[in-house]
Amino acid sequence: DHLWGIGGNQQWVWKSFCRGQNPIFMDPFSPPIQPVTPGAARAWTDHLTADLPLDPKWDPIRKSMGYTLMFAERMDLTKAVPHGELASSDYCLADPGVEYLVYSPKGGAVTVDLSGVTGELSGEWFNPAAGEPAGAFTVSCGAKVEFTAPFAGDSVLYLRR
Repeated sequence: DHLWGIGGNQQWVWKSFCRGQNPIFMDPFSPPIQPVTPGAARAWTDHLTADLPLDPKWDPIRKSMGYTLMFAERMDLTKAVPHGELASSDYCLADPGVEYLVYSPKGGAVTVDLSGVTGELSGEWFNPAAGEPAGAFTVSCGAKVEFTAPFAGDSVLYLRR
């Protein structure tokens, strides 16, 4: 029903999303839910309604799932499909010529093949570690274009007509 038990990281969420997958995180509760013994229905009900703290070590996954949702709501996912061949990072969800969401796990520079596209695209960077945009710009198309993130760490590049 999933790739592993409790696992994953921020990069896993973005890589999965840019490959056209729907990442789902089975969030562990802390402390773990204890098995129910016969006759303990009341205790079980109380346990279900108690506020169970979430382990903060999984916050990057939770946040990145929210950030990918933000982009999913902006994009036309009925037309965007994985196009790893269009980005040097291999992680690109795109409707070629219209919009591109590129994830770069290592950050820094990423090259996007816009050679079959005419005109200009609007672009913006998103810093998944900080959870905020980091600069908007326009880019002339018609060639492979190298983009460099304006921050350190993994990065998300969104291009749109």
